[in-house]
Amino acid sequence: MEKINKRKFLKNLATLGGAAILSITHMENIFAHVSHLNPLDLARDEDFWQQIRAAYSGTKDFIQLENGYYSLAATEVLENYIQHIRKVNAVSSYYMRTRQSDDKLASRQALARVLGCPVEELIITRNTTESLDTIIAGIDWKSGDEAVMAEQDYGAMLDMFRLQARRYGIVNRMVSVPLNPSSDEEIVDLYEKAITPKTRLLMICHMINITGHILPVKKITDMAHRHNVEVLVDGAHAFAHLDFKIADLGCDYYGSSLHKWTGVPLGAGILYVRKEKIAKIWQLFGDMGYDDDDIRKLNHTGTHPVATDLAIQDAIRFHEMIGVQRKEARLRYLQRYWTDQVRNHSKIFLNTPTAPERSCGIANVGIEGIKPGDLAKTLMEKYKIFTVAIDTANVHGIRVTPHLYISTKELDLFVNALKQIAV
Repeated sequence: MEKINKRKFLKNLATLGGAAILSITHMENIFAHVSHLNPLDLARDEDFWQQIRAAYSGTKDFIQLENGYYSLAATEVLENYIQHIRKVNAVSSYYMRTRQSDDKLASRQALARVLGCPVEELIITRNTTESLDTIIAGIDWKSGDEAVMAEQDYGAMLDMFRLQARRYGIVNRMVSVPLNPSSDEEIVDLYEKAITPKTRLLMICHMINITGHILPVKKITDMAHRHNVEVLVDGAHAFAHLDFKIADLGCDYYGSSLHKWTGVPLGAGILYVRKEKIAKIWQLFGDMGYDDDDIRKLNHTGTHPVATDLAIQDAIRFHEMIGVQRKEARLRYLQRYWTDQVRNHSKIFLNTPTAPERSCGIANVGIEGIKPGDLAKTLMEKYKIFTVAIDTANVHGIRVTPHLYISTKELDLFVNALKQIAV
């Protein structure tokens, strides 16, 4: 296949906004007709999901299999977001001084409902990195304190731990999560062996971003709490992807991004802090307008793009209309649809657990003798399939993250490309 024409590509992007919009009201009617169906059965109904695909406006220049970094907002969410920008701009500072706080609270309340926590324990941030780094940097570390994490954790958070080691003399203990564990207990034991009497914080991923591996968060948290160790969870890829509530996890801190699986335009994330933990966390910015036990002390953002906060409510309405159980079932089905076709190939290997319950929409695949970067480049240039190369922390392959608007026909093209490359 020929390389993508840059001018044509940009022209197509510019015209996406003119695509017909499948309204949320129309979609609610569509879902009303399937409300009686089991999510697992509906996940396999390709004709149904082709209807839902019409709710998104995406490029036709390539197959988008890198939705885990930043996924499309539904077209109606995007159009509402644009209208929010227009309305705020029309009255400018009047909105900021009279409406901003109330509207942001409404968005926090909607997010707290989805996460299943009191609004007093949740704030809106810009992304997962900001959320988790707020906690890592906000703990009153002392020299010799220890923290436990995995080499598969996200680099920005690992860097923040390294910074605390330089600044305060803390010790970071690193584990390596196996790609295909035999049991939950294997994972729990791995983390427990890294804990010492000096350990204060354990950071874990809810879903490891480079492999899609879902960790047994509640079991790890219960174990850590028995050792009086707090737990910080990186939920960047789990929120609005998996069906769970914060009480199911038992953790002390939880952060996520909303531009991934929630479908909010860029610029929003969440931070959950258990109520009794708030007072001891130092804020990054010197906002002294709140009591020590008020989570809003951690949320000093200055003048920021408030239209994104407003769009959160639109995205949540869309997310809840789909239903998280149906969404999780479809994403897991899409992942298993393509991974099962290459699972036993002699030259193709998967870096994602075999057991279906240990992963959902995200998976990682490699081909023997081909560097991840070369594989990603070949897929894009020859087959017009966009993925991302991962070549670190014992993971050597490409991450593949289909979303609801990806069809099995597109995944068939991807599978065929892998098999051709692997010859």
